[in-house]
Amino acid sequence: MLDGADFEIGGAGRAPDPRLREARLVARWLDAAFRVPGTDLRIGLDPIIGLFPGVGDVATSVAAAYVLLVAWRLGAPAVLVARMGMNLAVDAVVGAVPLLGDLFDAGFKANLRNVRLLETWLAAPAPTRRASGLVVAGVLAAALAVTAAVAFAAIRVAAWAYGELRAG
Repeated sequence: MLDGADFEIGGAGRAPDPRLREARLVARWLDAAFRVPGTDLRIGLDPIIGLFPGVGDVATSVAAAYVLLVAWRLGAPAVLVARMGMNLAVDAVVGAVPLLGDLFDAGFKANLRNVRLLETWLAAPAPTRRASGLVVAGVLAAALAVTAAVAFAAIRVAAWAYGELRAG
């Protein structure tokens, strides 16, 4: 979908929205701007700049937020923007791990994923909204389960430590 096809925003006969072209450009620079010599693998600035601890991940996260802003300005539903935000959150959290996170960034390509989601929504708004809603609900349920498990484990450890302190 990032092969140059443009979607018209606002009806037949109108020029493609320049914001979508800009979002594609940002995604390409962050995720696929350069070809690794001798391979078909493409990487962008995200894993390269991400090699600089802290500053690099923050800088690329700020640039990646532009695609979310474009989606919101084009009227994408909240569930779609949330799904795109989850892609960026995964990219930021895993990308923060030194070196391994940068390798993940090179393969995950959150920005290209987000532009594809936006283009899919522009082509067929209703099915994309349903699918995004299910993904967001599933991720929220999983996050709630993990949070509950961590809280339960913390309570158990605290109870054990309290018992040990009283006994000793």
